[in-house]
Amino acid sequence: MNQSHVSVLEIDLNALKYNINYFKNKLTPSVKLMAVVKAFAYGHDAIEIAKFLEKNKIDCLAVAYTSEGVILREAGIKLPILILHPQIPNLENLIAYNLEPNIYSNNTLDAFIKIATRNQLENYPIHLKFNTGLNRLGFTSNEVDAILNTIKKSSCVKIKSIFSHLAASEDLNEFDFTKNQIHKFQQIANNISKKLNYTPILHLTNTSGVINYPDAHFDMVRIGIGMYGFGNDSFETSQLKNVGSLKSIISQIHKIEVGETIGYNRAFKTSKKTSSATIPIGHADGISRKLGNGNGFVTIQNKKCPIIGNVCMDMIMVDITDIDCNEGDEVILFDNQESLNELALKSGTISYEILTGISQRISRKIIFNS
Repeated sequence: MNQSHVSVLEIDLNALKYNINYFKNKLTPSVKLMAVVKAFAYGHDAIEIAKFLEKNKIDCLAVAYTSEGVILREAGIKLPILILHPQIPNLENLIAYNLEPNIYSNNTLDAFIKIATRNQLENYPIHLKFNTGLNRLGFTSNEVDAILNTIKKSSCVKIKSIFSHLAASEDLNEFDFTKNQIHKFQQIANNISKKLNYTPILHLTNTSGVINYPDAHFDMVRIGIGMYGFGNDSFETSQLKNVGSLKSIISQIHKIEVGETIGYNRAFKTSKKTSSATIPIGHADGISRKLGNGNGFVTIQNKKCPIIGNVCMDMIMVDITDIDCNEGDEVILFDNQESLNELALKSGTISYEILTGISQRISRKIIFNS
């Protein structure tokens, strides 16, 4: 873990455990839980999060790409890992690290069976994804027979799960659309299951799907953003605990006279004597340039300090005129869901992008009180 950057993302594993249990309590005991740790565990720390999840009896993990799964395997993670978007050039490496592919097209199916046959594999677990309305990845319902014919010709693969992805599970205005997706998925799953002599795992719901559609939990659910403290609305988010807190320090304080400017392009001009603090974090660390010029803020001594001037690559400057603080004092970018959501709103984005955009040059600090 990089320790050279004084800015730090603190990761509260106690909060993570609380959030996991919150979602487990929404499930019947027989329903499995797949933890999504793609994109560096939503910007936190994939290895540390995965190790903790493994110790806390999560059933399996999911990442987007083979390289993410390889990193977890090399760190000693033994849990099953689903690769949600495997690429054909990486399938050999996927097999070498005992990762499980999402098969979503005839191209990926044919390529994987060819490689599995060459490697003399037997019943290697694959996961079939069907498109029920998101129109991103997945087979169509009318391809079921052809898929099964291809799979039954080979003993090298076995269908471990059948799944799909809801397009708008967080939006109750799209209730009818989502219910139609659930119905389509159930029809596809029933059609496949009756043609097999074994029963694959079925999974459909993401975080908001778990909350809003308990009738669609099937055999397993996938929890991503919910693990890190964000539900599908303000109430659900309030029931969860914040996992990541982004903090820095004051590098230098300046006393600026009236009429002087601060930062690139002289974007901020003082109208009164102003004290500014320079903070060692910038847009290369995930702080959007949209937060400059008074739009965004940090918190120092429990007071909001607006960002003044343009956000630099490695630094921001903030107004501390009315705050009693010193160089080296702590600066909080966000330490709860409300402050992160406010930054996301002011950046014109969502919490996902703020979290996953935190540079990996920012130190990660694990907090856990066992």
